[in-house]
Amino acid sequence: MWKPTEKIRYQPRPGKWPNKIEAEGSTWFTPIKIGQVQLKARTWVPAMVPWRSTEEGIVTDQVLAWYERFAKGQPGCIVIEATGIQEVPSGPLLRIGHDRFIPGLKELSDTVHLASGGQTKLFIQLIDFLSIRRRPEPEKYFQRFLNITDAHRAVIGAEGWTEQEIRDHLNTLDSNELGNFLTQRELDDLRMGARERVTDVQFDHIKQLPNVLPELFSDAAERAQKAGIDGIELHYAHAYTMASFLSRKNNREDGYGGSLDNRARLPLEVFAAVRKRVGDEYPVGCRFLSDECIPGGSDVDDAAYFGVELAKAGMDFLSLSRGGKFDDAKQPGVGEAAYPYTGQSGYECMPSYISDNFGPFGRNVEPTALIRKAIRDAGFDTPIVLAGGIHSFEKAEAILNSGEADIVASARQALADPDWFLKVKLGRGEEVRLCTYSNYCEGLDQKHKVVTCKLWDRIEMDEPDVQKSADGKRRLIAPNWTA
Repeated sequence: MWKPTEKIRYQPRPGKWPNKIEAEGSTWFTPIKIGQVQLKARTWVPAMVPWRSTEEGIVTDQVLAWYERFAKGQPGCIVIEATGIQEVPSGPLLRIGHDRFIPGLKELSDTVHLASGGQTKLFIQLIDFLSIRRRPEPEKYFQRFLNITDAHRAVIGAEGWTEQEIRDHLNTLDSNELGNFLTQRELDDLRMGARERVTDVQFDHIKQLPNVLPELFSDAAERAQKAGIDGIELHYAHAYTMASFLSRKNNREDGYGGSLDNRARLPLEVFAAVRKRVGDEYPVGCRFLSDECIPGGSDVDDAAYFGVELAKAGMDFLSLSRGGKFDDAKQPGVGEAAYPYTGQSGYECMPSYISDNFGPFGRNVEPTALIRKAIRDAGFDTPIVLAGGIHSFEKAEAILNSGEADIVASARQALADPDWFLKVKLGRGEEVRLCTYSNYCEGLDQKHKVVTCKLWDRIEMDEPDVQKSADGKRRLIAPNWTA
């Protein structure tokens, strides 16, 4: 992963932990309404992909155990990992593109509600993503994947050559020479792996996305509702389809790109279709970016505009993240796929303990506060969820009391200690296992390995019935804690 040039090392800074009375009287542990559903606290576990499903996207015992463990810590809300709305291969990632997924998701919903003692609501993050391929061997790329055109013949000066002769010739050139003969897109496909973009309207399935995605998302939302899940989070963030429509880099000329209102058009149409399908009583919100953190990408001003439009449309909550784009991702190894959290934008999404002068904690607070203010100034009281390096009660409470957000979430800290919300609420903050922000978990995610935390995945390995990784070297769930 990209790291800032300063390379300053930081330690967690939890500050003073509250006693039980202070915690119970705090803002963080007060209820808040999300649409017609009330959360019992403003504590939130955002979506994390643990890679515990099957290749078919089915809920497994490992999936159940993962969410059950978070539920025991009694956060106000847990958001299920990005769950695919289409029937496309996506590795061991949950799916919801067919009714056959409903029973497993129903069991997951029941498991979370039971384990939390009814204290936790369960939302699900719905995602669509476009095709991305692994970086090819150069010879394979030139022999099988490159589409030879008249432009290649002209630039090479090979009008009389056969297609095979052109392929063979290109395969002999070094990386610098290839820049003279291939387009930037062809070079990207060679160096990074072929990746579809929402601007590839020369392909009919990309051109037709505005016509098909509203129904796909609304079908998925209806299945989630039938499964007893408490609400929907539409995934409009990071490197994926809906975020790409919002991006300033989206220059489609069919009314779904270019201007701010055109870029917001499909996300609003998807929401409208979902709302119509599930009704006004069922919570529906989205996660989107406060800043893409890439050259030429959307910034906080764009995000403020989108926030107001999404609130105006009637979304029940808005959750803010940042960065995590393919555009500046590190070149993958041959045979590997690009990972959108390896460049500078990826660092902004998941900053590590090696950081710059600002540090890794709370980098998303100021932009989120600006977006929330724009929404409030426009007359909307939509709850705003903030995440990003929050690991202390003091910081979370200060954010809420200053009006920078309405709900404070934590992903990596909740992974380090799924009981940390409950420990703080009970006045036992000194027992919290603090995340060190080493991004050990992110490294596992990048390799599509089951995600664990280095602070607990090799301790108490002889605990009865402990789930372990395939090689038997890591436990998959944090040890239990007794309140």
